[in-house]
Amino acid sequence: MQNIDILIHARWIAPVEPANTVHTDHAIAVHEGRIIEILPSEEAARHYRAELCHQLDTHLLIPGLVNAHTHTAMSLFRGLADDLPLMEWLEGHIWPAERRWVGEEFVRDGSQLAIAEMLRGGTTCFNDMYFFPGETARVASDAGIRATVGLIVIDFPSVWASNAEEYLAKGIAVHDQYRNDPLIYTSFAPHAPYTVSPGVLEKIGILAEELDIPVHMHVHETADEIGGSVNAHGVRPLARLKELGLLSPRLLAVHMTQLLETEIAELAACGAHVVHCPESNLKLATGFCPANGLLAAGVNLAIGTDGAASNNDLDMLGEMRTSALLAKGVSGEASALPASRVLEMATLGGAQALGLSENIGSLLPNKAADLVAVDLNRLETLPVYNPVSQLIYTASREQVSDVWIGGRHVLKGRTLTTLDETELRERVGRWQTRINKA
Repeated sequence: MQNIDILIHARWIAPVEPANTVHTDHAIAVHEGRIIEILPSEEAARHYRAELCHQLDTHLLIPGLVNAHTHTAMSLFRGLADDLPLMEWLEGHIWPAERRWVGEEFVRDGSQLAIAEMLRGGTTCFNDMYFFPGETARVASDAGIRATVGLIVIDFPSVWASNAEEYLAKGIAVHDQYRNDPLIYTSFAPHAPYTVSPGVLEKIGILAEELDIPVHMHVHETADEIGGSVNAHGVRPLARLKELGLLSPRLLAVHMTQLLETEIAELAACGAHVVHCPESNLKLATGFCPANGLLAAGVNLAIGTDGAASNNDLDMLGEMRTSALLAKGVSGEASALPASRVLEMATLGGAQALGLSENIGSLLPNKAADLVAVDLNRLETLPVYNPVSQLIYTASREQVSDVWIGGRHVLKGRTLTTLDETELRERVGRWQTRINKA
């Protein structure tokens, strides 16, 4: 028998790779943070002697979910300005609140709140875009969650930086600081084509190639954005990005609710990735990402929640359900975005977009043991004919019982093991009191 660290027996395992595969009564063998083998439970008991053995007789095991677009610290603005159009929400409420409140402490506490929520919902990796990315990186590393922190760039000054040169310099310093952290990755995060000047965008493209990191940006989010670009530059935003050399496999284009057929073909040809944020787009009434058309064209799709200020949660299970239902409604095809494809988008699709698919996104030997256990033995999810369908259309994040990241048990029986929930509640309560009094 081989001695290993962890053996997890589950009623079902959906490894994502191979596609449309569900193993019944199987086990995952984990050693030194990585998957060794997935095999029938009876064989696993004969082949492996584990230091820790988990028996999950009513659970579905899936790869850790990848939240491919969020603004973690904005969790402290959850519900601050609801039911408003995007630009009124931003210019009249969110940007003024950021000018008043955002700093290192705000980002630290807001990121911890977001990470706690994400872990309890099965997210094991997130792609962030916000000020003070070094604070988010530190909090994520301490909490044991994977994060791609965005090296944000925007043309106007903030408490983080005064101009584009300072944004870039500070961002590169964060990249250098965390380049050897096994959980932290970086991307350039220019806010949007309309808030970052062409020369700076061009420079970001060059730097991204040099550092070999992605570029993460809001693109084609609203009809007004398209109209503004045509009026100011004579072309749509995606065409501007192509002129500037940013339309490439490095690009994570977020939202993409306003797309022509020719633009979908362009995205497929250049290998860019699209991050679908359906609930935020619905709430802000910005349009519908043509997810089914993008997938049919061969574009890699990931799923993101956006920030809790505009969603208003970081619930990837909810986002997956909305993605599936919205695609069917928008396309008029009941077969659009089947459950297994949506799970792939939320795991392997996100990993591919972030350049991390060799390590995470599916349950294969030698990949990191980023695992999520969802208990389907609830009245609300019985009977179970197809566990992946139940996951997408019926299960809630409260059914996520356990989460491992690199084999580390970060959520155990719904209890966070790397964050102090009581202390976090107290800090969030103090922020609520301060912001309410303003």
